[in-house]
Amino acid sequence: MHAKDILIDGFGRIQEEVHAAVEGLTPDDLNHRPGPEANSVAWLVWHLTRVQDDHVAGALGLDQVWLTQDWEKRFGLDLKPRDIGYGHTSAQVAKVRVDSADLLTGYYDAVHAQSLDALRGLSAGDLERVVDENWDPPVTLGVRLVSVLSDDLQHVGQAAYLRGLLQSAAS
Repeated sequence: MHAKDILIDGFGRIQEEVHAAVEGLTPDDLNHRPGPEANSVAWLVWHLTRVQDDHVAGALGLDQVWLTQDWEKRFGLDLKPRDIGYGHTSAQVAKVRVDSADLLTGYYDAVHAQSLDALRGLSAGDLERVVDENWDPPVTLGVRLVSVLSDDLQHVGQAAYLRGLLQSAAS
């Protein structure tokens, strides 16, 4: 098995979990924050998708789906166009509100499709290419992709946990 096949499988698992975390939730559920400093399911899924979109596009020289497919306009958030949610304050988290799970999964699916198209074209040597020299050691494409995979899995796990809290409170 090639390393890219492992990455493709990993990103596929994120997609499955994103759908499971949001499908069937109402807008109130998606936007609910269990505390004043907490994230909502909507923010978590938006953020993990923005990170994947930004980081994969940047590492592979692609345009962000957020900007090229008008997702920024569809979401209509009061945030800067290239904002990915990193370091958001509570007030910024509160700005990420959505009206449907379909908006979140639609954006994730579009980013996922671009990510998979790019991954399928990679060779083993491509994964060794340095994409960020601001770290010691410099970050290779393989390391960047695993970092995105890890970050996204953590956030989708948080969204799934919050979904469980919401569902248990409703029963």
